[in-house]
Amino acid sequence: MSARDTDWDGVRLHVVTGKGGTGKTTVAAALALALAAGGRKVLLVEVEGRQGIAQLFDCPPLPYEERRVAVAPDGGDVYALAIDTEEALLEYLEMFYSLKRAGKAMTKLGVVDFVTTIAPGLRDVILTGKTSESVRRRDKDGSFRYDAVVMDAPPTGRITKFLNVNEEVSGLAKVGPVRNHADTVMKVVRSPETAVHFVTLLEEMPVQETMDGIRDLTEVGLPVGGVLINMAHPPMLEADELAAAAAGALDTDEIVRGVKAAGLEHDTEAIAAALAAEASEHARRTAAQGREKERLESIDRPRYTLPLLSDGMDLAGLYDLAEALRAQGAA
Repeated sequence: MSARDTDWDGVRLHVVTGKGGTGKTTVAAALALALAAGGRKVLLVEVEGRQGIAQLFDCPPLPYEERRVAVAPDGGDVYALAIDTEEALLEYLEMFYSLKRAGKAMTKLGVVDFVTTIAPGLRDVILTGKTSESVRRRDKDGSFRYDAVVMDAPPTGRITKFLNVNEEVSGLAKVGPVRNHADTVMKVVRSPETAVHFVTLLEEMPVQETMDGIRDLTEVGLPVGGVLINMAHPPMLEADELAAAAAGALDTDEIVRGVKAAGLEHDTEAIAAALAAEASEHARRTAAQGREKERLESIDRPRYTLPLLSDGMDLAGLYDLAEALRAQGAA
């Protein structure tokens, strides 16, 4: 693999998507921490209005402004922005039409909701446009404001439509500010500085959605990054033990002896039977994970594995996941 394949060198916009329930927001936050490590400045953007970033970093709900939410390992800062569609639309109207005051009146009349309902493509242009502006923004000395931007994007089933804004606005505008804005967004999204990463579990449905999403992005020429396997369960038994458990051939007498050796003298046979059943289920789950892992290996994209955190997800867990990504060369 090239440097780009392994650690995404040169990528400044990391779009993170995944099927619901795969931990997409958590992985996006961990990636932002990993990318900021060593003194860099990274912006983490949320576009779905769920305030998931605030919950992860244990801070109050984010306003519509960029705020520092964490210090990365070895220095570096993670800033966060929860994009509010209404506020972003007002910015858009002010920037391209000098209509901010009129936009506020439209908001009171509910026209903003009406516009984004009848023209959902415009909503996506606004959300992706705000993110791409953050990628392009420079300070007075000419340097980029952020070393990287991480977008916690919509789920896999909607990601191609969400990012392919030129197609979405084709029926709205052929020329003018909307079209020009969409073209500017697409220059960022289609550039080598962008990568769309897929978060999955080693389960059939998330893996299938990942494969379908990669195919869809590739068909429209959007850049695919890595596959991030989240909440991986490591095998707790040796290969021969897994095979025996899967076949229901574990030595229950040996399990009983082990239970007694652990100091349990009552109901040892019932405990042994429960342990054997648990081992059988573990073997089944491990085999299923192995099959899904083989399917993912057919995809010619780098893969990164994040462990299941036994203590649950908290701020310390985010730093653990960020370190796992760094150890695998993802940042």
